[in-house]
Amino acid sequence: MPVTPEEFRDALGRWASGITIVTSRCGARVHGMTVSAFSSVSLDPPLVLVCADKDSDTCALIAESGAFAVNILARGQDELSRRFAAKENEERRFEDLAVESAVTGSPLLPGLASLDCTLVAAHDAGDHVIYVGRVEALRHSPDAEPLLYYKGSYRKLS
Repeated sequence: MPVTPEEFRDALGRWASGITIVTSRCGARVHGMTVSAFSSVSLDPPLVLVCADKDSDTCALIAESGAFAVNILARGQDELSRRFAAKENEERRFEDLAVESAVTGSPLLPGLASLDCTLVAAHDAGDHVIYVGRVEALRHSPDAEPLLYYKGSYRKLS
């Protein structure tokens, strides 16, 4: 019997994960989206992967620009995560945000850490694209705690 998308989502919801906002810029166009499917891949060279929904504007922009930033959110950034996860008002996600520009041009948001990446590979994966990026620059806040997501809710370390 095949697994339904609802069953699959429910099972994976039991995996606690950090929350990121993946951003990209190409010319004047800037997009970003909330992503929990993020992982380190290699230390040498420094590689990470993100899984991007094919229907998102950000997915196409990453392919076009050849670069993206992974902004790892800190505890208390629940609302920022929700803003970049909502399908509506995608063009207004960056309004009133303190955004810096990375070496690649991708937007860097305040939070736990930011990884500025150049695209090295893209793999088709169902309704997503797996993007592998080489980390070209990074910054992090040593004292911040991560924003966690578990069973459909934001959580904090106890």
